[in-house]
Amino acid sequence: MHLKLHSAVLLGASALAIGTATAQAQEAAQTIVLDGITLTATTDTSVEPEGFLSDYSQAATKTDTPIAEMQQSVSVITTSQIEAQGAENLGQALGYSAGILAEPFGTDPRFDTPYIRGFKADSAQYVNGLRQGRYFGAVGQELYGMQQIEVVRGPSSSLYGAGSPLGVINMVQKRANFTEASEIGLGYDSNGSSQLFFDVNRAANDQTAFRLTGIGRDSSTQIEDLTDKGGYLAGAVRWTPSAATTIDFLASYTKDKPMSPTGVPYALTQVGDGEALRELYTGQKDWDDSDRRLYTIGVEIGHELDNGWKLSQGFRYEKFDWDYQSTYAIAMIDADTISRGSSRQSEESETISVDTRLSGEVVTGQASHRLLFGVDARKYDAYESSQFGTASNLDLSDPDYYAGGQIPFGPPNAGPVLLRQVGVYAQDEVSYGNWRGSLGLRYDWVEQSGERYGSVSEFKDNQVTGRAGLSYVMANGLMPYLSYSTSFDPQAGVNLDGEVLKPTEGEQWEAGIKYQPTAFVGLITASVYDLRQTNLTRGVTEVVDGVTVQGLRQVGEVKSRGFELEATAELSDGWRLRGGYAYNKTEQIAPAGDPISGKEMADAPNHLANLWLDRDFGNGFRAGGGVRYIGTRFIDNANSAELDSVTLVDLSASYQRENMEASLNIANLTDEVYVGACGFSYCSYGEGRTIAAKVTYKW
Repeated sequence: MHLKLHSAVLLGASALAIGTATAQAQEAAQTIVLDGITLTATTDTSVEPEGFLSDYSQAATKTDTPIAEMQQSVSVITTSQIEAQGAENLGQALGYSAGILAEPFGTDPRFDTPYIRGFKADSAQYVNGLRQGRYFGAVGQELYGMQQIEVVRGPSSSLYGAGSPLGVINMVQKRANFTEASEIGLGYDSNGSSQLFFDVNRAANDQTAFRLTGIGRDSSTQIEDLTDKGGYLAGAVRWTPSAATTIDFLASYTKDKPMSPTGVPYALTQVGDGEALRELYTGQKDWDDSDRRLYTIGVEIGHELDNGWKLSQGFRYEKFDWDYQSTYAIAMIDADTISRGSSRQSEESETISVDTRLSGEVVTGQASHRLLFGVDARKYDAYESSQFGTASNLDLSDPDYYAGGQIPFGPPNAGPVLLRQVGVYAQDEVSYGNWRGSLGLRYDWVEQSGERYGSVSEFKDNQVTGRAGLSYVMANGLMPYLSYSTSFDPQAGVNLDGEVLKPTEGEQWEAGIKYQPTAFVGLITASVYDLRQTNLTRGVTEVVDGVTVQGLRQVGEVKSRGFELEATAELSDGWRLRGGYAYNKTEQIAPAGDPISGKEMADAPNHLANLWLDRDFGNGFRAGGGVRYIGTRFIDNANSAELDSVTLVDLSASYQRENMEASLNIANLTDEVYVGACGFSYCSYGEGRTIAAKVTYKW
């Protein structure tokens, strides 16, 4: 059955579900009483929380269930926290959340690649509850255009379909609202980066509000030639034609030139001067280049039906174009010479995503059911081209950055790829006295055709995933909980027998306790988890009919188990706190004799800890600081080498008088020199001490 027919059936089923629910409500049966309204992903997202604590997450349940009652670990990073800590990208914003290796590769202008519970989050990033379009790793989003970031830990396929078992990172774009507020400002940092930004929100009348947000950047890093020049412009309009209907229009345009990190060979990091190496450019100035453009148009609609139910829909069209060339370090030839490679990449893609939901509340006896029914669809249509080649060696004693030498290994690996996914899902959140329960199920059709980087990349899968949770809300603010969730992610290719590869599958058990104190505004979450992913492919060599053959077998598995503690609090006398600790132990499981069997996953520290504390003195002055600890971690899945742990200190201060505000942030105050991570053929250093200042006029 073709996906188009699937789509028609699903849309019909969705319409039938809506009609059936409406008819049942109108019959007013004695045993079921419709009551109240459940808000879904368009719950008043125009309201930005003040302070560090938010009790709402757009992504976790797609309903208005408070975070304190969600049966899973969820973090929200608010605008207030982002501004206080001076974060400029997603990785920096996640640095004070539990269990997240936020910037493993230091500053990379191209991507945000955090790790959560040992898993890489490049394919788990969403904007406004819809998955980012680029399939081969999410591109960096403009943080100034976002009003909050949400981290949902653990498999989430029951609401989002195919995806990583680590969960979801959702960025919520700034909305228009009916509170007039504006700002304009400029910033500069010790690396020579500069920026000019503005954010204007106005109410045209009682029904219409608009917002215009923009920023222009000329960004640099500790590596002088690792730059990103460009700008971002976003518009938002909120229209409320009636008391029952809210429509948000969202659009954005990004144009920038993010350069690719060139890296340092691991062997050199062991013998060289770290302070000099972290500033070393190993690229080719007459070759390295980048030009990237991202357009998005979105609509979010919420309409309250006469029977108390609500119909909501989120839609986004995304067009992405990127052409870039890069040079990268490979290995040390001798004490002064680095071998290098080159690449030329080109991408063009269009993504259409839509998520339609019906929600309402039903009371059966003493139990209240918050019901959610949904159907979503995603289409990703891309043309990708990739070409690798040689580059001239780099003499460290006399570097020549204009030496040429880029010779491709062959013609570009290029071709189109088309991915389509449709899913139907249902969720029931039950309240029975102090008990809370949740159950979610989803059925997905996902299909991909075409090729990726010169190789056939096709699959066609149907999959059922689910989630269940149980908790008990106590009068003293404590809520113990237990949950189980699953995920899947399709794989392209065939095994050694010529059979199509199965999707990888994830499952997680999580038990925890949440505490929402009454003495102050805050939330504390402690959790333990057992997360596993199966059906991982491993290269094998077998003898078939006397002939030695090589191919793939889905015999791999990874385990990630650990403990997390996170606290967010708004204390008395203007004090605010955010901190966390995480212990994580990963293990790779493979057939006997496989060199990775029993080894830990790469870039998965056993220990991560952080604590941020600041104070508003009430006279316009605010000051704060934090400490981040990153434990030892292995550079690859073979555990061939281990990176040292590091402790980083950050400071922040600001002063506001009338309409003017000045702020100062210092990251890595003690200027620690450390290797953040190693991947592909080179290692990346973490950023050294960076001092950033901003001046903002608000009205």
